[in-house]
Amino acid sequence: MATAPDPAPPVVLLVHGAWHGAWCWAALQAELDRRDLASYAVDLPGHGASTLPLGDLHADADLVADAIRSVGRDGGPVVLVGHSYGGAVVTAAAARAPRVAHLVYLAAFVPDAGESVMELVARMPPAPSALAAALVRRDDGSSTLVADLATGALYGRCDPAVAAAAVRRLSPQPGITLQQPPGAAPWRQIPSTYVRCTDDRAVPLEHQTWMSERCGRVDTLDADHSPFLSAVAGTADVLERICDRIHDGAPA
Repeated sequence: MATAPDPAPPVVLLVHGAWHGAWCWAALQAELDRRDLASYAVDLPGHGASTLPLGDLHADADLVADAIRSVGRDGGPVVLVGHSYGGAVVTAAAARAPRVAHLVYLAAFVPDAGESVMELVARMPPAPSALAAALVRRDDGSSTLVADLATGALYGRCDPAVAAAAVRRLSPQPGITLQQPPGAAPWRQIPSTYVRCTDDRAVPLEHQTWMSERCGRVDTLDADHSPFLSAVAGTADVLERICDRIHDGAPA
């Protein structure tokens, strides 16, 4: 009797946060490669190497939804990871494309349907963030970051050379992206994990803890806001456990 083919293994799709690009995931992807876990990272419109114009939340989500369909074309499950603002993007994208087996919010925003990032922040208890002081508003409604202040807010535990290289790659972020809500909250149906970062100076730990209650599982890393650079092995551990559970058919 012929045996059924092994199911396609999970693939990880990585979505960066505000001001960043696919470049920020390179070290983590190399670690996932060493663990035989396939991953892809996208540049949201106007970020990293993207030649598209800067867009809004919906343009970002459309691009990620297309990527979900592409990387899941062999029928394998997709583990969709959003960092920081990328949490809003993956929330909106997962409602638009099939094959998302698990949502991962990495120090990320977890908006409800009809709730923008700014509205979500306003609903949480006040907490200090070093990121606010780094923001520079531009006439076109976008923002950039002051390099020295951004280093402390985003890369406090990173190797100084790595942090300096990261700051040079940052790009403007449209303000409208933080003011638009996703049309649905797929984290209510799709298994999800929130990854808290205890030394995060951009998204306060209190806010992460508050948002983590919307997810099915919670992991914690002793890391700054950029664990893909400062806690690479620990971040890979979290994703490997999720992929293993999916591949083994265990509750995700």
